[in-house]
Amino acid sequence: MRKIFIRKEVCIGCGLCRVYCATQHSDSKDILKAYRKESPKAVPRLKVERQNDTSFSVPCRHCDEPWCVYSCLTGAMSKDPVTGVVTSDPDKCIGCWTCVVSCPNSALVKDKLTKVVKKCDLCPGLDIPACVANCPNEAIVLITDDSAVEAVEKK
Repeated sequence: MRKIFIRKEVCIGCGLCRVYCATQHSDSKDILKAYRKESPKAVPRLKVERQNDTSFSVPCRHCDEPWCVYSCLTGAMSKDPVTGVVTSDPDKCIGCWTCVVSCPNSALVKDKLTKVVKKCDLCPGLDIPACVANCPNEAIVLITDDSAVEAVEKK
């Protein structure tokens, strides 16, 4: 089990998690090319919420009870029974946004250009997701089991 845990008390709302997420999901994997030259532009798979002095990243939580999967009309959303990772198949997604509405964490992103939902996929192929690896304050932490949550909360 791999999940991302957010330490909102140390998040400064810089948005680097979004920049590196979009770069990782771009064709070139190069930050300048991804933002200046590629078309269509890569879409980050997470949001950053900011309100007054509080800010925090909002990636998919890969919920134990994934309402997005349950509500998906086409079967585009699925949860791997072994890894627990919730994924979205862009070939099956029809852009109805039912999953977006049903997500209790508001963690899904509408790609209005391609009309499909985008969501955190934990950066397959990377040992550490791009948002985690590039967060300057370690506000985004990768955990691999439930006992690790307690250790992260104590930091």
